[in-house]
Amino acid sequence: MTTTVLQTETPGESLQIDAAVEPLFRPLSLGSLQLPNRIVMAPMTRSMATDELVPTEATAEYYARRAAAGLLLTEATIVRADGQGYPNTPGIWNDEQVAGWSRVTRRVHEEGGRIFLQIWHVGRVSHPVYLDGGTPVAPSAVPLEGRVSRSEDLQYGTPRALRGDEIPAYIESFAEGARNARAAGFDGVEIHGANGYLIDQFLHFHTNRRTDAWGGTPAAMVRFAVDVVDSVVDAWGDAGRVGLRLSPGAYFNMEGDPRDAEVFRLLLGELSDRGLAYVHTGIFDDAMIFEELDGATAGAFLREHWNGTLIGCGNYQPETGAEAIEGGRFDALALGRSFLANPDLVAKTRVGDALRAYDASMLEDLV
Repeated sequence: MTTTVLQTETPGESLQIDAAVEPLFRPLSLGSLQLPNRIVMAPMTRSMATDELVPTEATAEYYARRAAAGLLLTEATIVRADGQGYPNTPGIWNDEQVAGWSRVTRRVHEEGGRIFLQIWHVGRVSHPVYLDGGTPVAPSAVPLEGRVSRSEDLQYGTPRALRGDEIPAYIESFAEGARNARAAGFDGVEIHGANGYLIDQFLHFHTNRRTDAWGGTPAAMVRFAVDVVDSVVDAWGDAGRVGLRLSPGAYFNMEGDPRDAEVFRLLLGELSDRGLAYVHTGIFDDAMIFEELDGATAGAFLREHWNGTLIGCGNYQPETGAEAIEGGRFDALALGRSFLANPDLVAKTRVGDALRAYDASMLEDLV
């Protein structure tokens, strides 16, 4: 193993680092937040909350064990009661949930870490079983086919299209989530605008068939996402503590459309002067090519059209992620399953130790 020496902020102190991953250990500034390395723990749905959707002591321990990451991104967290689509996913709209998350941030900060809360509404990716018998909401009443995730026999159905006069309340729910996240002690928030959930549904022609002020043209289709970003930034008071996850290539819970690229080019241009902390690639495999994105990967499309910090994600390993950072493809690397299997991923990566392979059976008792 070839090593390099990285000087720390402590005078006279240095760290030996495997040269193959050295780019991961360069500091990075996200607005006013300083990251000691460029390794990010990706958001992963863990379904660890109580039946009241409150984070537990096990949740706090789970994140604290991984606090050596440059930045921790939490599992997606629901901003209002009709935003749930998976069992036991945490919320951030009531006092009990805020108190539960406060325990998490306190433990992470005790370990020297930094943590953003990912705020979320699933839109049509839900079922009445999660909504007290209610119908999931979406930009348009476009059916979602298939079995409900993490269920044995529930099937998705047709959502209810939001009325125009309802939409401002949904935007405000993201702002309230950001205010609650700040009260809970988070260092910032990531808006989940990816993977076929509510914000993403407004951004793709397959799921947004509106002809009012919220759909029909790229300019109208980006309005919901832009208004959510602006409301969250205003609620937090610092754009440098707000990130955004995006999936310009439709691949999860929706179909692609050649017109989608223009929507995302317009969105990224609209956001370019907002001073956001970063944009984060929402993709399970960043080797996927999307014809509707002019034959580019999601990561390459975002790099071309986003002028700020980009967090890459999508089936990378530390070595391949380090190569991508060195090559300028993105600025920080988000890892998911590797972090599940290796709470000590940062320490192992630094010295070139092999990582424990992920196995789905780990989810049964993994903290």
